[in-house]
Amino acid sequence: MKMIPDLETLLPAVASGKVGKISLVGAGPGAADLLTLRALRVLQAADVIYFDRLIDPEVLELANPKAAQVFVGKDVGACAWPQEVINQMIVEAAKAGQHVVRLKSGDPSVFGRADEERAAAAEAGVPCEVIPGITAASAAAAVLGQSLTSRGESDRVIFATGTCRDGDEAPDVAALLRPGTTVALYMATRMSGALQAQLMGAGFRPDMPVEVVASASKPNEAVLRSTLAKLSEDMQERGISHPAIIFLRSPKHADADQRCIDANSLITGQTEH
Repeated sequence: MKMIPDLETLLPAVASGKVGKISLVGAGPGAADLLTLRALRVLQAADVIYFDRLIDPEVLELANPKAAQVFVGKDVGACAWPQEVINQMIVEAAKAGQHVVRLKSGDPSVFGRADEERAAAAEAGVPCEVIPGITAASAAAAVLGQSLTSRGESDRVIFATGTCRDGDEAPDVAALLRPGTTVALYMATRMSGALQAQLMGAGFRPDMPVEVVASASKPNEAVLRSTLAKLSEDMQERGISHPAIIFLRSPKHADADQRCIDANSLITGQTEH
Protein backbone atom coordinates (compact mmCIF):
# COMPACT_ATOMS: atom_id res chain seq x y z
CA MET A 1 0.00 0.00 0.00
CA LYS A 2 1.22 3.49 -0.79
CA MET A 3 2.28 5.73 2.06
CA ILE A 4 -0.51 8.18 2.88
CA PRO A 5 0.91 11.71 2.89
CA ASP A 6 0.47 14.04 5.84
CA LEU A 7 -2.39 16.38 4.94
CA GLU A 8 -0.59 19.33 6.51
CA THR A 9 2.22 18.97 3.96
CA LEU A 10 -0.25 19.17 1.09
CA LEU A 11 -2.37 22.13 2.09
CA PRO A 12 -1.31 25.74 2.25
CA ALA A 13 -2.18 27.60 5.44
CA VAL A 14 -5.66 29.08 5.51
CA ALA A 15 -6.29 32.12 7.67
CA SER A 16 -10.00 32.73 7.00
CA GLY A 17 -11.28 29.74 8.97
CA LYS A 18 -14.04 29.27 6.39
CA VAL A 19 -15.05 25.83 5.20
CA GLY A 20 -14.18 25.21 1.57
CA LYS A 21 -16.02 22.91 -0.81
CA ILE A 22 -15.58 19.73 -2.81
CA SER A 23 -16.15 19.44 -6.56
CA LEU A 24 -16.40 15.92 -7.96
CA VAL A 25 -15.32 16.56 -11.55
CA GLY A 26 -15.62 14.27 -14.55
CA ALA A 27 -12.55 14.56 -16.76
CA GLY A 28 -14.16 12.66 -19.62
CA PRO A 29 -12.72 9.59 -21.37
CA GLY A 30 -9.18 10.88 -21.74
CA ALA A 31 -8.56 13.55 -24.36
CA ALA A 32 -8.18 17.00 -22.80
CA ASP A 33 -10.37 18.64 -25.45
CA LEU A 34 -13.32 16.50 -24.33
CA LEU A 35 -13.32 18.24 -20.96
CA THR A 36 -16.46 20.34 -20.39
CA LEU A 37 -16.23 24.10 -20.00
CA ARG A 38 -17.59 23.86 -16.47
CA ALA A 39 -15.00 21.26 -15.53
CA LEU A 40 -12.28 23.52 -16.93
CA ARG A 41 -13.56 26.48 -14.90
CA VAL A 42 -13.56 24.45 -11.70
CA LEU A 43 -10.06 23.09 -12.35
CA GLN A 44 -8.76 26.61 -12.81
CA ALA A 45 -10.31 27.66 -9.49
CA ALA A 46 -9.04 24.68 -7.48
CA ASP A 47 -6.70 24.86 -4.50
CA VAL A 48 -5.96 21.15 -4.44
CA ILE A 49 -6.71 18.38 -6.96
CA TYR A 50 -6.94 14.70 -6.08
CA PHE A 51 -6.76 12.81 -9.36
CA ASP A 52 -7.21 9.24 -10.59
CA ARG A 53 -4.81 6.96 -12.46
CA LEU A 54 -6.50 7.44 -15.85
CA ILE A 55 -6.35 11.24 -15.88
CA ASP A 56 -4.41 12.49 -18.90
CA PRO A 57 -1.47 14.77 -17.95
CA GLU A 58 -2.75 17.30 -20.49
CA VAL A 59 -5.91 17.71 -18.41
CA LEU A 60 -3.86 18.53 -15.33
CA GLU A 61 -1.89 21.10 -17.32
CA LEU A 62 -5.13 23.08 -17.74
CA ALA A 63 -5.62 23.38 -13.98
CA ASN A 64 -4.69 26.28 -11.69
CA PRO A 65 -0.86 26.17 -11.69
CA LYS A 66 -0.85 27.04 -7.99
CA ALA A 67 -3.08 24.11 -7.05
CA ALA A 68 -1.54 21.14 -5.25
CA GLN A 69 -1.92 17.91 -7.24
CA VAL A 70 -2.26 14.63 -5.34
CA PHE A 71 -2.35 11.24 -7.07
CA VAL A 72 -4.91 8.88 -5.50
CA GLY A 73 -5.22 6.37 -8.31
CA LYS A 74 -6.38 2.76 -8.13
CA ASP A 75 -5.93 -0.10 -10.54
CA VAL A 76 -8.80 -2.41 -11.41
CA GLY A 77 -9.21 -4.90 -8.58
CA ALA A 78 -6.58 -3.18 -6.43
CA CYS A 79 -6.90 -0.66 -3.61
CA ALA A 80 -3.61 1.20 -3.38
CA TRP A 81 -5.68 4.11 -2.06
CA PRO A 82 -8.58 2.83 0.04
CA GLN A 83 -11.77 4.78 -0.56
CA GLU A 84 -12.07 5.60 3.14
CA VAL A 85 -8.67 7.31 3.06
CA ILE A 86 -9.58 9.34 -0.02
CA ASN A 87 -12.83 10.40 1.67
CA GLN A 88 -10.91 11.58 4.71
CA MET A 89 -8.34 13.47 2.65
CA ILE A 90 -10.81 15.44 0.55
CA VAL A 91 -13.02 16.25 3.54
CA GLU A 92 -10.12 17.43 5.69
CA ALA A 93 -8.80 19.58 2.86
CA ALA A 94 -12.21 21.22 2.40
CA LYS A 95 -12.57 21.76 6.16
CA ALA A 96 -9.23 23.57 6.00
CA GLY A 97 -10.85 26.08 3.65
CA GLN A 98 -9.70 24.68 0.34
CA HIS A 99 -11.63 24.34 -2.90
CA VAL A 100 -11.03 20.62 -3.44
CA VAL A 101 -11.38 19.03 -6.86
CA ARG A 102 -11.74 15.28 -6.90
CA LEU A 103 -10.90 14.62 -10.54
CA LYS A 104 -12.22 11.37 -11.99
CA SER A 105 -12.03 9.85 -15.44
CA GLY A 106 -15.29 9.67 -17.36
CA ASP A 107 -18.36 10.75 -15.41
CA PRO A 108 -18.24 10.73 -11.59
CA SER A 109 -21.72 9.20 -11.40
CA VAL A 110 -20.90 6.18 -13.60
CA PHE A 111 -18.90 3.68 -11.52
CA GLY A 112 -17.03 6.61 -9.99
CA ARG A 113 -17.89 6.19 -6.29
CA ALA A 114 -19.43 9.64 -6.26
CA ASP A 115 -22.08 8.62 -3.74
CA GLU A 116 -19.46 7.53 -1.20
CA GLU A 117 -17.54 10.79 -1.44
CA ARG A 118 -20.71 12.87 -1.43
CA ALA A 119 -21.90 11.06 1.69
CA ALA A 120 -18.58 11.72 3.45
CA ALA A 121 -18.85 15.42 2.59
CA ALA A 122 -22.45 15.60 3.81
CA GLU A 123 -21.57 13.90 7.09
CA ALA A 124 -18.81 16.47 7.65
CA GLY A 125 -21.05 19.39 6.69
CA VAL A 126 -18.92 20.24 3.64
CA PRO A 127 -20.62 21.55 0.46
CA CYS A 128 -20.19 19.18 -2.46
CA GLU A 129 -21.08 19.44 -6.15
CA VAL A 130 -20.85 17.05 -9.09
CA ILE A 131 -19.60 18.20 -12.50
CA PRO A 132 -20.63 15.61 -15.11
CA GLY A 133 -18.21 14.34 -17.72
CA ILE A 134 -18.41 12.33 -20.93
CA THR A 135 -18.56 8.68 -19.95
CA ALA A 136 -16.27 6.16 -21.63
CA ALA A 137 -19.10 4.28 -23.35
CA SER A 138 -20.13 7.41 -25.25
CA ALA A 139 -16.58 8.04 -26.40
CA ALA A 140 -16.10 4.39 -27.37
CA ALA A 141 -19.30 4.37 -29.41
CA ALA A 142 -18.07 7.48 -31.23
CA VAL A 143 -14.79 5.71 -32.02
CA LEU A 144 -16.77 2.82 -33.54
CA GLY A 145 -18.92 5.22 -35.55
CA GLN A 146 -22.03 3.73 -33.96
CA SER A 147 -24.75 4.99 -31.65
CA LEU A 148 -25.50 3.46 -28.28
CA THR A 149 -29.14 3.28 -29.35
CA SER A 150 -30.58 3.03 -32.83
CA ARG A 151 -34.21 3.49 -33.79
CA GLY A 152 -35.76 0.18 -34.71
CA GLU A 153 -32.74 -1.81 -33.52
CA SER A 154 -31.97 -0.92 -29.90
CA ASP A 155 -34.20 1.11 -27.62
CA ARG A 156 -32.22 0.81 -24.42
CA VAL A 157 -28.61 0.86 -23.31
CA ILE A 158 -27.26 -0.68 -20.11
CA PHE A 159 -24.01 0.26 -18.40
CA ALA A 160 -22.69 -2.61 -16.28
CA THR A 161 -19.41 -3.29 -14.53
CA GLY A 162 -17.33 -6.44 -14.61
CA THR A 163 -15.57 -5.58 -11.34
CA CYS A 164 -17.68 -5.47 -8.19
CA ARG A 165 -16.78 -5.19 -4.52
CA ASP A 166 -15.32 -8.31 -2.93
CA GLY A 167 -18.18 -10.60 -2.06
CA ASP A 168 -20.66 -9.00 -4.47
CA GLU A 169 -22.04 -11.12 -7.30
CA ALA A 170 -21.09 -10.00 -10.81
CA PRO A 171 -23.92 -8.86 -13.10
CA ASP A 172 -25.82 -11.51 -15.02
CA VAL A 173 -24.99 -10.16 -18.45
CA ALA A 174 -27.05 -12.84 -20.20
CA ALA A 175 -30.17 -11.64 -18.39
CA LEU A 176 -29.40 -8.03 -19.32
CA LEU A 177 -28.92 -8.74 -23.01
CA ARG A 178 -32.55 -8.87 -24.10
CA PRO A 179 -33.56 -8.07 -27.70
CA GLY A 180 -33.29 -4.34 -28.36
CA THR A 181 -30.44 -3.85 -25.87
CA THR A 182 -26.89 -2.55 -26.07
CA VAL A 183 -24.77 -3.53 -23.06
CA ALA A 184 -21.59 -1.54 -22.39
CA LEU A 185 -19.33 -3.34 -19.94
CA TYR A 186 -16.87 -1.27 -17.92
CA MET A 187 -13.86 -2.76 -16.10
CA ALA A 188 -14.55 -6.15 -17.66
CA THR A 189 -11.39 -7.02 -19.58
CA ARG A 190 -10.24 -9.45 -16.90
CA MET A 191 -13.57 -11.31 -17.03
CA SER A 192 -13.66 -11.91 -20.79
CA GLY A 193 -13.32 -15.67 -20.37
CA ALA A 194 -16.08 -15.81 -17.76
CA LEU A 195 -18.24 -13.61 -19.99
CA GLN A 196 -17.83 -16.05 -22.89
CA ALA A 197 -18.77 -19.00 -20.71
CA GLN A 198 -21.79 -17.23 -19.23
CA LEU A 199 -23.25 -16.09 -22.55
CA MET A 200 -22.61 -19.27 -24.49
CA GLY A 201 -23.99 -21.24 -21.57
CA ALA A 202 -27.14 -19.12 -21.82
CA GLY A 203 -27.53 -19.99 -25.50
CA PHE A 204 -25.87 -17.07 -27.29
CA ARG A 205 -24.15 -18.10 -30.50
CA PRO A 206 -20.34 -18.41 -30.50
CA ASP A 207 -20.19 -16.19 -33.63
CA MET A 208 -22.09 -13.34 -31.93
CA PRO A 209 -20.23 -10.08 -32.71
CA VAL A 210 -18.43 -8.39 -29.82
CA GLU A 211 -16.66 -5.03 -30.02
CA VAL A 212 -14.03 -3.68 -27.65
CA VAL A 213 -12.64 -0.14 -27.53
CA ALA A 214 -9.61 0.51 -25.34
CA SER A 215 -8.38 3.96 -24.28
CA ALA A 216 -11.07 5.75 -26.28
CA SER A 217 -10.07 9.27 -27.39
CA LYS A 218 -6.42 8.78 -26.41
CA PRO A 219 -3.50 8.47 -28.84
CA ASN A 220 -3.19 4.76 -27.99
CA GLU A 221 -6.88 3.95 -28.52
CA ALA A 222 -7.49 0.51 -29.99
CA VAL A 223 -10.51 -1.19 -31.55
CA LEU A 224 -11.13 -4.93 -31.57
CA ARG A 225 -13.97 -6.54 -33.52
CA SER A 226 -14.28 -10.15 -32.48
CA THR A 227 -16.82 -12.87 -31.77
CA LEU A 228 -18.02 -14.29 -28.50
CA ALA A 229 -16.07 -17.52 -28.98
CA LYS A 230 -12.79 -15.75 -29.76
CA LEU A 231 -13.10 -12.72 -27.49
CA SER A 232 -10.62 -13.70 -24.79
CA GLU A 233 -8.11 -15.10 -27.29
CA ASP A 234 -8.29 -12.04 -29.55
CA MET A 235 -7.97 -9.62 -26.62
CA GLN A 236 -4.86 -11.41 -25.41
CA GLU A 237 -3.37 -11.52 -28.90
CA ARG A 238 -3.96 -7.79 -29.43
CA GLY A 239 -2.87 -6.83 -25.91
CA ILE A 240 -6.23 -5.23 -25.14
CA SER A 241 -6.55 -4.36 -21.46
CA HIS A 242 -8.10 -1.83 -19.09
CA PRO A 243 -9.32 0.84 -19.68
CA ALA A 244 -11.72 -0.61 -22.22
CA ILE A 245 -15.42 -0.91 -22.98
CA ILE A 246 -16.85 -4.21 -24.20
CA PHE A 247 -19.98 -3.80 -26.33
CA LEU A 248 -22.60 -6.50 -26.69
CA ARG A 249 -25.68 -5.90 -28.83
CA SER A 250 -28.92 -7.78 -29.22
CA PRO A 251 -30.91 -6.27 -32.11
CA LYS A 252 -34.58 -5.67 -31.45
CA HIS A 253 -35.83 -7.59 -34.45
CA ALA A 254 -33.19 -10.29 -34.71
CA ASP A 255 -34.77 -13.66 -35.37
CA ALA A 256 -34.57 -16.46 -32.84
CA ASP A 257 -31.98 -18.35 -34.86
CA GLN A 258 -29.66 -15.34 -35.00
CA ARG A 259 -29.92 -14.73 -31.26
CA CYS A 260 -30.08 -18.45 -30.43
CA ILE A 261 -31.29 -17.70 -26.91
CA ASP A 262 -33.41 -19.96 -24.76
CA ALA A 263 -36.00 -17.33 -23.79
CA ASN A 264 -37.49 -19.50 -21.06
CA SER A 265 -34.15 -19.82 -19.28
CA LEU A 266 -33.66 -16.05 -19.33
CA ILE A 267 -37.15 -15.39 -18.01
CA THR A 268 -36.80 -17.88 -15.15
CA GLY A 269 -33.21 -16.89 -14.43
CA GLN A 270 -31.92 -20.42 -15.06
CA THR A 271 -28.79 -19.35 -16.93
CA GLU A 272 -25.35 -20.79 -16.42
CA HIS A 273 -22.59 -18.70 -14.83
